[in-house]
Amino acid sequence: MTPQPPSPREDFAAYAAHAWPRLVRTAHLLTGDPHEAADLARTALADAYARRRRIPRDDADFHVRRTLVRAHLRRRRPAPAPAPLARALAALPARQRVVLVLRHGEGLAEAEIAETLGCSVGTVKSYARRGLAALSALPLSGVPR
Repeated sequence: MTPQPPSPREDFAAYAAHAWPRLVRTAHLLTGDPHEAADLARTALADAYARRRRIPRDDADFHVRRTLVRAHLRRRRPAPAPAPLARALAALPARQRVVLVLRHGEGLAEAEIAETLGCSVGTVKSYARRGLAALSALPLSGVPR
């Protein structure tokens, strides 16, 4: 008797458990608030679960990350006093912040970020350049260089 393959629900639960720390870290860098980050990660996973039949397995990370970023861009909640790096990131326009978090926090390539945001690679490069320039102009006391 061969063992049964995992059910789609078990398969998704395993994916969610594996992806959770990375999603929360990315969301925390975007929001500056650990509670809002967890809420944002839950929202992204809930949306992915609802759409799981339409998401190719090898594209799950892309879809969940895109959902997380889009949900963040739709939200406009004031965050409590964040850490110095989070404050510096929060001072950036949303798109610049998202590009920097995905590039330097998640390690995504510019092409992956462009696909996630639905823009050109040139636009991603422009957001990254402007975001880094803005960060370098800020006093970052308490942030390791």
